[in-house]
Amino acid sequence: MSEITTPRDLFLHELGDILYVEEKLEQEVLPKLMDEVKSTEFRKGLEKHLRETRTHVENLEQVFELLGEEIQKEECVGFEGLKKEHDQLVEESSEDLIDLVDAGAVARTEHYEIAAYEGLITMARALGERDVIELFEKNLKDEKETLREVESLAKELTKASAKEMSEA
Repeated sequence: MSEITTPRDLFLHELGDILYVEEKLEQEVLPKLMDEVKSTEFRKGLEKHLRETRTHVENLEQVFELLGEEIQKEECVGFEGLKKEHDQLVEESSEDLIDLVDAGAVARTEHYEIAAYEGLITMARALGERDVIELFEKNLKDEKETLREVESLAKELTKASAKEMSEA
């Protein structure tokens, strides 16, 4: 994208940012996590989120269409930082903690996505782009539900891991 000089430019940049994130999750991150995790329950949750993420990408592409804009993805430096942090933690952690590391990474990413969608909704309202808000809200609802699920799973994983370590 060229220089950001108007609120609409910023809105489109942020939209391209979250599209980049959703596509990276769909194509790279979630499949990688599904291969890493040991917990069947966690894997099923990731599979569900992968299906939702495909819909999120479609919704975001539809937003660009409704806005009369070409689809433009913007590399999301914040998301790349989250990926790098995850990879580093995986390298440093024992095999027994990988599910817990992955749950933390998913939770951090969900928080990031929730903030992005809330910001886009605020900007869409301010710019009078009300016809795209529902699509953002659908994605936001899924992200909040995924966050609740992964936080619950992380609690279970932490308790189980702590119990195993105390029995060892």
